[in-house]
Amino acid sequence: MSVPEALREGVRGAWRPALVRSVLLRHDRVRGVDLLVLPERVVVLRGAAGGIVALCDGERDVADIVAELARRHPDAPVAEEVPPFLARLRAEGWLR
Repeated sequence: MSVPEALREGVRGAWRPALVRSVLLRHDRVRGVDLLVLPERVVVLRGAAGGIVALCDGERDVADIVAELARRHPDAPVAEEVPPFLARLRAEGWLR
């Protein structure tokens, strides 16, 4: 599934993103970064990415995640940036 296709599905539908079972979100206290721990590699999440992924609990849909982030960061362009970010993670196979 391409990123634009995944984005359309995620925003239009009732997609409630959650990490797939083989992916874990961890915080590396030594480096001060959030990580996605995958079976064969580790992905370093920069900036607010870890906070966004932490909201992907399978309970909230994309609109709920965007609303929560907009509440926390009123001046950030979350409505424009978060759905494509989540769609990319879904396209990578890290979110279901």
